[in-house]
Amino acid sequence: MKKFFKITGIILGVLLLIVVCFVTYIYADGIPKYTAKKIDLKVEITPQRVEQGHKIATMECIACHAGPDGKLTGRQLTELPKEFGTVYSRNITSDPEKGIASWTDGEIYYLLRTGIKRDGQYIPPYMAKFPNASDEDLYSVIAWLRSDQVQKTNEEPPESQPSFLTKFLSHVAFKPIQFPEKPILMPDTNNAVEHGRYLANGIYHCFPCHSADFKTLNIAEPEKTGGFYGGGNKMPGLNGEIITTRNLTFDETGIASFSEDDFIQSVKYGKKKGGGQLRMPMFPHILLTDVEAKHIFAYLKSVPKIHNKIDY
Repeated sequence: MKKFFKITGIILGVLLLIVVCFVTYIYADGIPKYTAKKIDLKVEITPQRVEQGHKIATMECIACHAGPDGKLTGRQLTELPKEFGTVYSRNITSDPEKGIASWTDGEIYYLLRTGIKRDGQYIPPYMAKFPNASDEDLYSVIAWLRSDQVQKTNEEPPESQPSFLTKFLSHVAFKPIQFPEKPILMPDTNNAVEHGRYLANGIYHCFPCHSADFKTLNIAEPEKTGGFYGGGNKMPGLNGEIITTRNLTFDETGIASFSEDDFIQSVKYGKKKGGGQLRMPMFPHILLTDVEAKHIFAYLKSVPKIHNKIDY
């Protein structure tokens, strides 16, 4: 019996040592680095691309990167759950020292696709990534970043202080997204479901907030995200209160009772069905066209239903 307890103690001791070593390694290593691929790309800046880039950035980039003065200096992302640490977005203006003026178009494109900066640093999922966006839409974002619409500033926030959870998940769950092997084309805009899927999942990222939890997010393959569009993700509101995101599937606990117009009023103008305004972190997407909102609605009808009653 003594021998049994001795062996058990040794095993437990070894396991404890392994855990301590792993935790120490995660703390010391932080967010992992990878090798950034060199992409030869020079985006032609056209008025059409700048306009489309501005539209995408308004719904995807500006809210996180705009400082108090409206310039894209970066800021603290207080709307993120505190369990991810203290996170700051970066200066994405054309300032040569603090911004991205020295970045090549290929480096920006690679970051947007994979989440890997030019120095190899991986950015966890609190920065949007676009593995399924069309090449043309990403070229438009780059054209907008290079345009006169983005006012240069040399201000920047402090460095982020990711939590142990963020570091841990970045080692075991959150991985860089594979760079596509072939061009990604725009979807058929006459196919409502296909186009809506592209808008909701590929470019405007509705599913990360409206699924179960950021920790089970799958940016590369959205449909594999836990609780896909079933809501329940908990996010800080405007005053720090916890907001539980809505179920957007066509279950009775979701939006099965919504008409097309109800959905347009909600997603474009932030209006609740039955009256009142939706609360932050949801914000109006006024630059969406009615057709785009209708196509997202058509796509959501095709998403498998999830029964998840949420009190709003």
